[in-house]
Formats: sequence, C-alpha cells, structure tokens
Amino acid sequence: MASTTPIEWTDATWNPVTGCAKISAGCDNCYAERFSERFRGVPSHPFENGFDLTLRPERLAQPFSWRQPKMIFVNSMSDLFHKGVPLLFVDKVFDTMEKANWHTFQILTKRSSRLRDYINERYTESPVPFHIWLGTSVEDGSKKSRIRHMQDANASIRFLSIEPLIGPMGRLDLAGIDWVIVGGESGPKARPMQVTWVREVRDQCLAAGTSFFFKQWGGHRAKAGGRTLDGFEWNQLPYGRTGSPRRRNA
Repeated sequence: MASTTPIEWTDATWNPVTGCAKISAGCDNCYAERFSERFRGVPSHPFENGFDLTLRPERLAQPFSWRQPKMIFVNSMSDLFHKGVPLLFVDKVFDTMEKANWHTFQILTKRSSRLRDYINERYTESPVPFHIWLGTSVEDGSKKSRIRHMQDANASIRFLSIEPLIGPMGRLDLAGIDWVIVGGESGPKARPMQVTWVREVRDQCLAAGTSFFFKQWGGHRAKAGGRTLDGFEWNQLPYGRTGSPRRRNA
C-alpha cells in the first residue's frame, strides 16, 4: 500500500490484487500494465510476474496499520471484480474495509455487472456502508450500460470515472450517481480528449447536482496539460467532503 499517490482524488492506494486483462477500448493503453511490465522477470520484485493477475493475501490487513483516516483507492493496479478473483477473496477485502471504517475506500471496476451481483448478494438488508464508495470506469458513450449496473447496486455512494475519456458521452442518466471524475489519457500513446466532451459531462453534472472532479487533460506526460477547465479547478467530492470549483490565474 502506498502512503502517498499522485492520483488527485485519493490519499493512498491499497492493492490486495494486482494485474488484470483488457476488456474494452479504455484499457488499450493501461498505465498499470505499462508500469508492471517494466519489471517482469526481475527476481523478487513485486511485479516479477508483470501484469499477470495475482492475489496478495499478505496485504489484506494493511489498512489496519494506518490509524489516521485516509481515502484509499482499492486496487489501483488491478480490478477487484475481475472474473479471476474468487468471490471468497473479494469477501476478505470487504471484511477488511468494513472493519477499518475510519477510512474511506474507493472501489473502481469495469466489471460492473459482477460488482452489482456481488453487492446485491452481500448487502440484502441495508446498503453498502457509507465509507465504501463504489465506482465504474466509462470511457465513452458506448459503455453506458456500466452506469445502469451501478444504479442497480445496493450502494450508498456511487461514482463514475470517465477516464480516459476517448469519445463523447452523450446524454447521461445520473440518477443515483454521487460523483463523476473526468480525465484525459496519459502516456506515449495518449489519445486526445476534446474540450467539448468534458464540458458536456460537467454541464450535466451541474444540472443533476452531481459532484464533478476534473483530474487532468493528459498527454504524453499526465500533468503536461494541467487540470483547469474554463479557468477553474474542479475538485468536488461526494457530499461536500472537500473541494469546490476554484479559479486559477491564467
């Protein structure tokens, strides 16, 4: 688990699973794969096996060692709801999150139907605890079925990560969605993001009362284009946790 992270919308990362597999166009230039594969074959390195799916039970208790509350991105280097992750192991991850309730946990998946089914099976009497946020990645308007899966999950906080945004989203149904993150792709093969696509999402969030967070424009280097949109930094989090639109000098 990393005690710091360059990801603007969280405080730390926790990876009880690493590695994944591509399932849609948003995965094409995966930063986690690019990082992991650099170390394939390096003896004793955490990524000696590159980006192969790997369960890491020795990390399950890590959040208990942090006594100060943090926002923790769960599996920044994987997808907890990958079909290769046994549900008994997912249970153990949720057991930890439920007990370490002084933290806020942020789970993000592209396997939204598996998340929905798991959540609705585990939480039948009441929603997921408020400190566990559930999100799905949506890269363009062709993947909006993932939003419906999230809306059908018995969650307390639901969010969307529209990153990398590689095409227009079109009209969004934001009912029950508490937070939307938007960001451009980064890395040597980054696909450009159009400002009209970002504004379209932001304006729908404002109209729906959904918190909006603009992460980055992206490019060859993640921070190269900055993170202001129409002169503001957008740092909203669900239920006013922190942040509001903040004007930056040109």
